[in-house]
Amino acid sequence: METSPQHHNDDHHEEHIFRSRYGAVEVPENVTLPEFVLQGGEEYGDKVAFVDAVSGKEYTHGEVVRDTKRFGAALRSLGLRKGHVVVVVLPNVVEYAIVALGIMAAGGVFSGSNPAAHVLEIKKQVEDSGAKLIVTNASFYDKVKGLEVPVIAVEEEVVVEGAINWHKLLEAADRAGTCHIKEEVHQNDLCALPFSSGTTGLSKGVMLTHRNLVANLCSTLFAIKPEMIGQVTVLGLMPFFHIYGITGICCATLRNKGKVVVMERYDLRTFVKALVSHEVTFAPVVPPIISDLVKKPMVDEFDLTNLKLQAVMSAAAPLAPELLRAFETKFPKVHVQEAYGLTEHSCITLTHGDDPANGYSRAKKNSVGFILPNLEVKFLDPDTARSLPQNTPGELCVRSQCVMQGYYNNKEETARAIDKEGWLHTGDIGYIDEDGDVFIVDRIKEMIKYKGFQVAPAELEAILLTHPSVEDAAVFPMVDEEAGEIPAACVVLAPEAKESEEEIMKYVASNVAHYKKVRVVHFVDSIPKSPSGKIMRRLLKQAMAKIHP
Repeated sequence: METSPQHHNDDHHEEHIFRSRYGAVEVPENVTLPEFVLQGGEEYGDKVAFVDAVSGKEYTHGEVVRDTKRFGAALRSLGLRKGHVVVVVLPNVVEYAIVALGIMAAGGVFSGSNPAAHVLEIKKQVEDSGAKLIVTNASFYDKVKGLEVPVIAVEEEVVVEGAINWHKLLEAADRAGTCHIKEEVHQNDLCALPFSSGTTGLSKGVMLTHRNLVANLCSTLFAIKPEMIGQVTVLGLMPFFHIYGITGICCATLRNKGKVVVMERYDLRTFVKALVSHEVTFAPVVPPIISDLVKKPMVDEFDLTNLKLQAVMSAAAPLAPELLRAFETKFPKVHVQEAYGLTEHSCITLTHGDDPANGYSRAKKNSVGFILPNLEVKFLDPDTARSLPQNTPGELCVRSQCVMQGYYNNKEETARAIDKEGWLHTGDIGYIDEDGDVFIVDRIKEMIKYKGFQVAPAELEAILLTHPSVEDAAVFPMVDEEAGEIPAACVVLAPEAKESEEEIMKYVASNVAHYKKVRVVHFVDSIPKSPSGKIMRRLLKQAMAKIHP
């Protein structure tokens, strides 16, 4: 880790910029993300790449390479052109990476959507992205069939009426061969458009290029030793529609020729059974799952003597120190790693477990790890915008080849997130110590992290205000042992209103995905606001903590 002092001409203020304690890593030029991750797939052709944890359905590395090409050709035959967006509304299935990489290989832009989302939320993503196609399956077809966009159904057993059949499409691509005009896909072309709540407010499309994601994989995989290639079995439970799932799990494992054990939904018994029977060595999870492994008696029904698990990676939400201690006591051979990143950049920091050779000491329980190679990080004073020295909390800003191109069709929010010098402002408050370990202590942004899912208060407030009896509303996070945080709301009712708190909660629930539901409502006379009209959520959180200690 090093700092590099630079000087502003105006006030000669020293700029503190921090880099990785590891040297720079090379990022290959002129390769697309599919080319990068599928490279060498033929050599591992018979080795399983994806297997369904429950049904056992599987794809080998060779089949992933073959079907990515076939699906890319099929999309071209349907008229997909460079830059066209395809929204994917699928749970975690063994075909997911083939779908995403096939879209990218054809020059299209993959935009994953949460299949649990409300119809209106999916509709908004399809409209905002200008999607030309939707990929789904029979279970979720009803959510997308009315959106006036052609739908491909990834389904074997069921023929989905009104949808293009995935298998027939691939077979037609085989017959047609490669005669479809193929525009050249460049590294600086867009390949993914995940929707994030960003640092403020409603969801926005995050524009990521092939280079953004190839560069991030190079930074995160730099420490993979040659002998680990083809040896790692990863649990594929984190949602693949999320950038962490598609790049950190699917693409990283394809690149390393490992195996992903795919889980469509979380169920503790299925989860533990998958860890044991599929000999999972690495499990990216969120803190509530670590909590289940520690606290739920069901776990003890399993014989864990042959557990091959070497590490769990906790990301997407903070891991409480006492929970970490309890896990380490119960599973002393399993390293707990943490990562920190965001959709607008992917991974920024990483821990490497108890590995003195990597300079990481387990004594630092609450660190999110070291800065990845090729990245520059600084911590800004939120009031003066000056960069801060070590051990001084400020807003974490990052600059690298992984920074998004901006928010889709939203120059104003892009300018707010990325400054003129290319620094992405994360909205998170953190600091770096003398060893180069990063700590996240708070966040400027008001996002609520429910079980690792991001919930935007502004979105829920907008829905509350559509209720005829609600005059004003404010949504904020409440600490919850199981979920990390839950959305809570203070609501000002109209004078004649008769609704109960329960009815207001049901109203919100009928308009959003299950994880966005408001779980506590408290009626108040007024919402505290600053002179500029900004809701003072801190005061509401303090008041609610007294009511619900």
